[in-house]
Order: sequence, then structure tokens, then C-alpha cells
Amino acid sequence: MRTWAENDPKARLMARKREAIINAALAAFLEEGYGGSSVNRIAASAGVSITTLYRHFDSKDDLFVAVIQEACDTSAQTADPQWLNLPPLEGLTEAGCELLQHILSEQQLALFRVVTRDAQRFPELGRRYQQEILGDRVALFTRHLSHWPEDLRAKVSDPTRAAHVFSALLQAEIVDTALLGGPVPDLTGIRTRSQQAANDLLALAHAGRL
Repeated sequence: MRTWAENDPKARLMARKREAIINAALAAFLEEGYGGSSVNRIAASAGVSITTLYRHFDSKDDLFVAVIQEACDTSAQTADPQWLNLPPLEGLTEAGCELLQHILSEQQLALFRVVTRDAQRFPELGRRYQQEILGDRVALFTRHLSHWPEDLRAKVSDPTRAAHVFSALLQAEIVDTALLGGPVPDLTGIRTRSQQAANDLLALAHAGRL
């Protein structure tokens, strides 16, 4: 795809077209699923040609990833989170609250339903979704573990596994319930679960089980 300087009117036009394509794709994926969505219909809905769509995205899979990234607002996550350098309990609690609020948002739950509906036919879809949603979070959790006191850090044999365990402790039961149409906890409930998961992870760490 050709690029232009930021102050070039064509650059602004291309940015508007890309945004229109992503918005149209999001609506299509949520309504029709990944497998049922057509890039031709997405392009028509966005008011662009199919050629223009493919100037922005190499494939339907790349378009879906762009939708996920936009929903995750990854552009706003360039700075390190404030919890990264907090003590273990406080840092994990804040990290857990942040992750749960994101995962339990209406849009993310809807996108996850799209993935689970079509992942069997499109295995790469599930892998890419998992990578975009949890990949960066796991890396941040792992970095947070590197700031723990040395005696506690020494008891964690696999920081990446510890990060995945923390994610599982956070999501257990709550996310499945929400995906099935059950109640979504309020901020108080999310904080309570985050504190429980943080305490459980630290107990496992102190016991040398991570």
C-alpha cells in the first residue's frame, strides 16, 4: 500500500477509509460471524471498492485482527501501565481489574462469541484472537513478576506459566457465565475477584508451585 506524509490530504482520506472498513467489518462479524461475512459486502458497506479494502488489509484474517486491535484500543496502550511497578499484591490486583473490565465489556464478549462460533472451521482465527487479546497481557504480567522481591521471584520457576495461571484464576467461572448470557459483575465484584486471584497466585508462588 502506498503511503503519504501525515499532512497530505490523501493520508487523511486513506485513514478515514480504513476506519470505515474496520467499522463495517465489526458490524458484519458481530451480525454474521467470521465465516458468514463477505469482504465484498464489507467493502460495499464501508463505501469503498474491494481493491481499496485489499490495499489496507492483506486478507479477511488480517481485517479481523485489525477489528480486534481497534476494539482493544491498542494504540492507547503504548505506555507502561501504572501497576507494572507496584508491589505484588497491589500490582496483580490492578492488573486483574484492568483485564477483567476489558474482557467483560459487551463488545469483547460479542467478539469472543464470534471466535468460538467459527474457530473449528478457522483454527487460525482462534490462535490470532488469543494472541491479540492475551499475548501482550501475559508479557506485561511476566514483566511485573520481574519486579517482585528477589526471594519471592526465586520461587517462580516459570514466569510465563505463572502469568497464564493468573489469567485463568481471574476468568474462572465469571467469563463463562457472562458468555452464556449470565450476569456480569460490577466494578466491586471485579475488584473482589482480582484480589482473590492475586492472593491465590501469591500463595502458589510462596509454596513454590509456579
